[in-house]
Amino acid sequence: MTLWFVFALMTVAAIFAVLWPLGRAGSAARPRQGSEAVVYKDQLAEIERDLAAGLIAAPEAEAARVEIGRRLLAAAGNEAAPADRSSLNWRRAAAVLALVGLPLAAIGLYVPLGSPGMPDAPLALRSRAPDMAQSLENMVAQVEQHLERNPTDGRGWTVLAPVLQRLGRYDDAVRAYRNALAYGGETAERRSDLGEALSAAAGGVVTADAKAEFERARALNADEPKANYFLGLAAEQDGRKDDAAAIWRALLAKAPADAPWRPLLQTSLARVGGSAAPVVSDDSIAAAKDMSEGDRGAMIRAMVERLASRLKQNGDDVDGWLRLVRAYLVMGERDKAKGALGDARGAVANDAERLRQLNEGLKNLGLDG
Repeated sequence: MTLWFVFALMTVAAIFAVLWPLGRAGSAARPRQGSEAVVYKDQLAEIERDLAAGLIAAPEAEAARVEIGRRLLAAAGNEAAPADRSSLNWRRAAAVLALVGLPLAAIGLYVPLGSPGMPDAPLALRSRAPDMAQSLENMVAQVEQHLERNPTDGRGWTVLAPVLQRLGRYDDAVRAYRNALAYGGETAERRSDLGEALSAAAGGVVTADAKAEFERARALNADEPKANYFLGLAAEQDGRKDDAAAIWRALLAKAPADAPWRPLLQTSLARVGGSAAPVVSDDSIAAAKDMSEGDRGAMIRAMVERLASRLKQNGDDVDGWLRLVRAYLVMGERDKAKGALGDARGAVANDAERLRQLNEGLKNLGLDG
């Protein structure tokens, strides 16, 4: 509604701009005609004064009066009236054209060319977004031209490959990663990146070729996170959920607290029904093999109590809360598990992302909350 009101005001302003000079033209003509008649009348009065003073003869005065009278009549009626009527007709025609033709012409142009239903788009977005996309494509084209001239530039292929993958050009990204390996040297990260590109080209399926690349990456670096994640994903896609959970659990146990891929691992573990992490580390389990049942239970309980004490001081550790809740359930202390669950939710209540991770990890623990 506001848009059409603005359009109406603009139309009125345009019509007024057309009619204003036409109205002033008619009014300006009349004063010019009146002033001409006044001049002729003054000339007649001057002739009378000259005749009375004896400056001119009577025949000359009469001839001058006749000539000035003729001019006065021509200015007052014979020429002015037809001109006024003609000018008036033209002004009327222009007014009708402005009042009717201008809006009709504007509507006729706007209907096929305009978009009244289009939502608003801020000028900054309209001007920047196309420029940014175009500049990225131009940059990629320039790098590709450079690599056509210098195909053995391993650093160039390494820079280009992830950009191509981000643009959805997966086959080109696979080729770029292979060239980065050939000319830039073999590393676990490059092998993992190639495997990821092969999986993306296959629609997210970890194919045999992709799995082989991840295994080569893990042979170079057993702790390479991307390779381990995708090998777990391959196990899940093969129906081996327990193997997938074991791979992801081991990766999560070694992951830094601020690793950006921790939420992805936690979600994946919840998807295959695995807990976030074991309560006791593999080294502790190996050390407890020779203990008696009572000593082993006491050791585990002591570790659980230390974990609970640590979480009271640092409640942001979602993985720690999940381990603690699961530990209480394993020991048969369901009330303590529910209490730990309440403490965990209270500790991360102000952090939506951590709360989501906590709820995802608790889905398969059988607690009502």
